[in-house]
Amino acid sequence: MMRLSKMTDYAVVMMVHMGQTPGRVFAASQIADDTGVAQPTVAKLLKELTRGGLLTSIRGVNGGYVIDRAPDDISVAEVVEALEGPIALTACVDGADDNCTVESLCGMRGNWNKVNSAIRTALEGVSLADMALQPMTFPAPKELATEEHA
Repeated sequence: MMRLSKMTDYAVVMMVHMGQTPGRVFAASQIADDTGVAQPTVAKLLKELTRGGLLTSIRGVNGGYVIDRAPDDISVAEVVEALEGPIALTACVDGADDNCTVESLCGMRGNWNKVNSAIRTALEGVSLADMALQPMTFPAPKELATEEHA
């Protein structure tokens, strides 16, 4: 099964959430509260997304993180690459960091680029705005959910 990591999934959730109010400065604790992603995970992802050029870190008392571009201008591919590096399905795909020990003998060499390109194109064709077409709702924290049903 081909699957993105949980961290990448959480990063997309966070970016979509932040993209719903562009220009707003978000504290890590607020993103954690709003999305249900654990604060240490949020803090780590914010740093990686900043390093990837998708967020700007603002220092100071009213500091935090702000999304760099409009949600229409940020693709899911960019978020994936910020967290996982170049999109490369196998070691012989252009841009892959791994070396395949049988690359020179492989009849598939180069053909994986077609598959990789199709996946990259699909991810580039989906923006954060597309991911947010339906308003994101998050479950109430356990304490609140318990009190409401008491």
